[in-house]
Amino acid sequence: MKIEINKETLLDELVLASKFTSSKLSSSTSLQGVYLKGEKNTINFYSTNLNFYYHGVIKTNKTEEFKIVVEPRKITEFLSLLPPGQIALEAKDKSIVLSQGKTKGEFPLFSVTDFPLPKATTPNKHKIDSVFFKKILPLLFFSASSDETRPVLTGVNFVNGEDGGQIVTTDGFRLSLVNLKEKLPLGSMLVPAPFLLEVGRLIGAEKEVFFSFQEEERLLVFYLGDRELQTRLIEGDYPPYEKVIPAEKKTTVVLEREEFLRNVKLVSVFARDFSNIIILETDKGGLKLSPKTGGGDNDVTYQEAEINGDNQKVAFNYKFLVDFLTNISSKKIILELLRSDSPAVFKGEKIDNFLHIIMPVRIQE
Repeated sequence: MKIEINKETLLDELVLASKFTSSKLSSSTSLQGVYLKGEKNTINFYSTNLNFYYHGVIKTNKTEEFKIVVEPRKITEFLSLLPPGQIALEAKDKSIVLSQGKTKGEFPLFSVTDFPLPKATTPNKHKIDSVFFKKILPLLFFSASSDETRPVLTGVNFVNGEDGGQIVTTDGFRLSLVNLKEKLPLGSMLVPAPFLLEVGRLIGAEKEVFFSFQEEERLLVFYLGDRELQTRLIEGDYPPYEKVIPAEKKTTVVLEREEFLRNVKLVSVFARDFSNIIILETDKGGLKLSPKTGGGDNDVTYQEAEINGDNQKVAFNYKFLVDFLTNISSKKIILELLRSDSPAVFKGEKIDNFLHIIMPVRIQE
């Protein structure tokens, strides 16, 4: 089997499909590869890590029927170094040969029989506004955990109630929460955050995104043009996040976001060599920022702020502050404090339906 194909088209599809392969050395070699299935005028691309599934399609003028599983990383590196234009793809019994002019590369194949193709999807599709992925979910992704030993914390938790919906993420040290007046189109479910992040990246200029949900398989599917992305839902009990949200406050601080972000980064220059902890201290004039280093009083900066309530002294991991300040677009942010050992609430000015919570670090005087 030998076909001609555009190099850029093949490279783009392999790079995308490789994001959904398994990176675990203990997994089957086929799961580390991309399954190519040639049919009439099309080449189908499949990849999976058994939690996420990817299906993409490339149109061709003529394609013989074939089924192969390729290791994508060396192939994509090889293709990226070739000039633009057409290449020849030739599949043999145990290898694939890619050639352009006098340049050739031969790459081994994985077993086709071991590759698990995704389940057939339901024709019943629903749609969701792409603003959901571009404006709402980015407020949540950074608070999800990347620790696979606690799977429920790696997900985005969608909760439908009588008065509307809530979307929440937490890694145990911080929490992001969005309240919606209407019920969620996805329903109540726990969806892997990395999967939704990839869906958002692939939306492009589309105003609406189609999806379906298969209850028996616990499978959520998104349809993006010729591409199809599937994920299994995360099973397990999400922690009772409502208990973390403070019911009262004693101090409110209003700050310019960009200035606060710059000041946090300035103080982090000194904090990151020790504990990554910076201390925020309020007074009538504003906010004092200093690193928790055990050193003197020279490594400090001040920022004017609107302070209402008691003076407070509270410490945070500066990385959590940077994540919040980077992912919110408000000109001003609002910080609500109860005590130095209570969860601190961060909000964006004029964003009424979002709050972020960071657990403080205990300060030993």
